[in-house]
Parts: sequence; C-alpha cells; structure tokens
Amino acid sequence: MKMRKVAFSSLVGVALLCAGALLAQAPAPNISDKYPSLREAQQHIHEAYEKIGTAQQAHHGELGGHGEKAKELLAQANHELKEAAEYLDHH
Repeated sequence: MKMRKVAFSSLVGVALLCAGALLAQAPAPNISDKYPSLREAQQHIHEAYEKIGTAQQAHHGELGGHGEKAKELLAQANHELKEAAEYLDHH
C-alpha cells in the first residue's frame, strides 16, 4: 500500500512538472529597435532558452532540474531587460 502511494505521488509530481513546462513560454524579444543593444541581448536570451529546450529533449528532461531553473532565470533576465527599456522610455 505504501509503495502505491509513493508511485502515485511520483506520477502526480511528474505530471505537474510537465504541465508547468508546457505553460511556460519562451521569452520573446519585445524591446523596440530604439534600444538595439537591449534588443540584441533579449534575442540572445531567447536563443539560449530554445537551446536549453533542445538539450532537455535530447536528454529526455533528465537535467536534474537545472535546465528548467536556467530557463526560469532566462525568463527573469528577459523581463529585467524589458523593464530597463521601459525605464529608459520614461527618463
């Protein structure tokens, strides 16, 4: 009975992880050409995010959670670059 609970919990955890990965979207360049350096940096973030996804597929998602964490950090960096561009627009 205990083994069933462990197996079920593991299955639910994997399902939630997969659902989260499907809902997460790659950071897309959304900075205007007004700030070419920021836009280029954002493009590199997008490319890195895609490469991590490719690595995850190649290794059947077995990157010890580090691939997903890297993607989260890239999404955060993408957001910060957008915030920087908005800051420049207002100052």
